[in-house]
Amino acid sequence: MALERTFSIIKPDATKRNLTGAIVKKFEDAGLRVVASKRIQMTLAQAQEFYGVHSERPFFGELCDFMISEPVVVQVLEGEGAIAKNREVMGATNPADAAAGTIRAEFAESVGENSVHGSDAPETAAIEIAYFFSGLELVG
Repeated sequence: MALERTFSIIKPDATKRNLTGAIVKKFEDAGLRVVASKRIQMTLAQAQEFYGVHSERPFFGELCDFMISEPVVVQVLEGEGAIAKNREVMGATNPADAAAGTIRAEFAESVGENSVHGSDAPETAAIEIAYFFSGLELVG
């Protein structure tokens, strides 16, 4: 399996409850390395652009409002098969369906407030990483 990078967001429900360290530990324990990280307050315009793929979905407005409600931690994770590993560590979107020990099983409050976001493919990861990080911020 190849070394790759993926994008991750620790969402407002998790930062509000001071879970950033516990979530990062789960990523690191799974063999992923944080190569870039910053805590930001996302603007409405940023949230709408970032989640634009969902703009026609009924939950779009609620999603954007949620993502600007508290600070988030955006980060780049690196490791062997990082995209698949990140998604495995996060668990299913619905915490009721998430496997024991995953981030969402342990920390998510609902389907909407599910503590983390992760890229779903190499192309998506590249776009999402570039949205929040410049090349100078990505250290290996």
